[in-house]
Amino acid sequence: MNAHTHDRRSFLRGTGRTVLACGCAVGGLALPLASAHAAQTCTAQTAASQKALSPQDALTYLKEGNARFAAGKPMVCNPTPQVAATATGQHPFAAVVSCIDSRAPANLIFDQSIGDVFEPRIAGNFVNDDMIGSLEFACAAAGAKVLMVVGHTECGAVKGACDDVVLGNLTQTLANIKPAVAAVQGFDSDRTSANAAFVQAVAEKNVELTLARIRQRSSILAGLEKKGDLIITGAMYDVGTGKVAFAA
Repeated sequence: MNAHTHDRRSFLRGTGRTVLACGCAVGGLALPLASAHAAQTCTAQTAASQKALSPQDALTYLKEGNARFAAGKPMVCNPTPQVAATATGQHPFAAVVSCIDSRAPANLIFDQSIGDVFEPRIAGNFVNDDMIGSLEFACAAAGAKVLMVVGHTECGAVKGACDDVVLGNLTQTLANIKPAVAAVQGFDSDRTSANAAFVQAVAEKNVELTLARIRQRSSILAGLEKKGDLIITGAMYDVGTGKVAFAA
């Protein structure tokens, strides 16, 4: 077993890969969903619907949404009513930290609507104090029930960190991913972006270290998780298949 295989199995341990029943719209018909909720329909989130969600419900909705997206059966919603319904307030059920990559917009890959998901994005999906502060707002102040860090395959920022790219302010951005590069063992024959297995291992390790950084630097978020009011977890998105591998 090579280092990449070991890291990937560790990252995916406990991954929920079962395709769950969805409340998506197919052919104009709304399919039934047990404990139907605004997150699975074209109805905007409300304070009441958000409060009724458990953290596990919120995670399930992200899993169901990605199953719809990957299967090519997303909800078909007119966003205009959602804009009007959220004009005076928002009640998202999730906060998703992801990369700025144009192929990985969280609302689309999880098939959610306006008002459902906070989407802090940065090249390499890492967090700094400003990002963590934003997540504290999203979860502690605005009520999101799941905080997910999503890395992705073929990540340009990860490749740049592997290759020690130097380019203006990007140099400092990539420095935030260097701990993941250093933490991945093995691959001694090729630790560059030319080695796809190494890049994938670094991307997965970067998600792992980002989750640890969130828990270490935010007693607020760690406290919500400890109380059972928030799930903090990670995932990897495959830009080639549209599927998300969930760590929990």
